[in-house]
Amino acid sequence: MISAQCKAITRRSLLTRYSSWLLRLLTAAIFVTGTASVAAEQVQEKQAEAVLNSLHQSAADANWDTYFSLYLPDAVFIGTDVNEHWNMAEFQRYARPTDGWTYSLKTRTLVRHGNVIVFDEILDSRSYGVSRGTGTLLLTATGWKVAQYHLSFPIPNELAKEITAKIKSEER
Repeated sequence: MISAQCKAITRRSLLTRYSSWLLRLLTAAIFVTGTASVAAEQVQEKQAEAVLNSLHQSAADANWDTYFSLYLPDAVFIGTDVNEHWNMAEFQRYARPTDGWTYSLKTRTLVRHGNVIVFDEILDSRSYGVSRGTGTLLLTATGWKVAQYHLSFPIPNELAKEITAKIKSEER
């Protein structure tokens, strides 16, 4: 007959084994869940990059149906001119009659905040040289959509006073 002391040792040993096994199982589950979550975020960020790449390619091809499908219906486009603050209907009236425009991506930064990505990108074009695009993407049921896009010309600090003085003189 097994003594009470032996039974207690056996119970503790089994409990330790089961606890150890359960701890390993929970650790694995947390690791798999965390890894899957990181992988899903990486896929979504690649999808966001693809939306922006498609935006630029569609503009270069003057494929306006695809281009405007990448925006939310209530999105805003802010152009380089102070008067270019357009809703999508206004922007389409401007863009559709054109042959498009080409801006080549040099660099891009995406910062995600849940279902929102803010981005900035440095672009290059034959017409204007270096420019900057900034904006916001929102994750919708159909994927990432542009909520706002802002195109600007970065001005080197040493030229800023001269250039802004020219702009001021044009405003008069």
